Amino acid sequence: MTSRKGNALGDYLRARRELLRPEDVSLPRTAGRRRVPGLRREELALLAGISADYYLRLEQGRDRRPSPQVLDAIAHALGLDEAARAHLHRLATQTQPRRRAARRSPERVPPGVLRLLESGIDTPAYVLGQLMDVLAANDLAQALSPVYVPGTNMVRAMFLEPGHAEMHGQDKHALASLVACLCIRAGPDTDNPRLAGLVGELSIRSEAFRRLWARQDVRSPARGSMNIEHPQVGPLELHFEKFLVPDAPDQQLVIFSAEPGSPSAEALALLAALPKCRTPSDAPSTPEPLQQAHS
Repeated sequence: MTSRKGNALGDYLRARRELLRPEDVSLPRTAGRRRVPGLRREELALLAGISADYYLRLEQGRDRRPSPQVLDAIAHALGLDEAARAHLHRLATQTQPRRRAARRSPERVPPGVLRLLESGIDTPAYVLGQLMDVLAANDLAQALSPVYVPGTNMVRAMFLEPGHAEMHGQDKHALASLVACLCIRAGPDTDNPRLAGLVGELSIRSEAFRRLWARQDVRSPARGSMNIEHPQVGPLELHFEKFLVPDAPDQQLVIFSAEPGSPSAEALALLAALPKCRTPSDAPSTPEPLQQAHS
């Protein structure tokens, strides 16, 4: 689901409202067939303590500057968690003209971060862009998985490339988390043509992605774990940490590690000893598949 006429706030409110049923929020279900999925606008407005007309203006994009108090009331009515509540506030307060100007420039990894990847990290590490493109990666990350090769879009790879989801142990919950990460990273930039191209392609080719994107879940864990079935060194259980990249707020440095002394640590050491076939590189421009979609 992409924003119509740049109305990211309204689209997000609509998506979350349609996920709730009256019985989920202790409202009586009226007799007869409901014409809309989830809650009606007037039902959500009642729960949030605002007028139905004002809520309608928010969804339609005719009022894009609700107060923090109104946003908190709507977030409470929708049952949003802290990450989703913060996302709602960001959609309502983000300055769109600045975002439009900023996205014209290709994403480039700061030179200092590239030097760090080249010489300062002896464990798999890569840099993730705003729309989850791998912008740079060290040798060990690229040896770990083709998903971490610069120029790869992680969401496209997991949903469309045969074998990648299985190699990374991406079950339906992990794939839902991946889409939720894309949603929160895209933020209010929903009229970005690169995002529209990516979402459009995935929605056409993957029913699972289309269903998940329509939910507009948001999630961006700063740390976690992942199981990878590597064809040369076997199974690895790795932990990851994400760090914001200085001077590039839409980028994240992701670093993997294995538990010291574990079989995964031994497998990672074996992987590091294998011949290296790639070197870290900064993706010089928009990844090729998306460039072609908008040329």
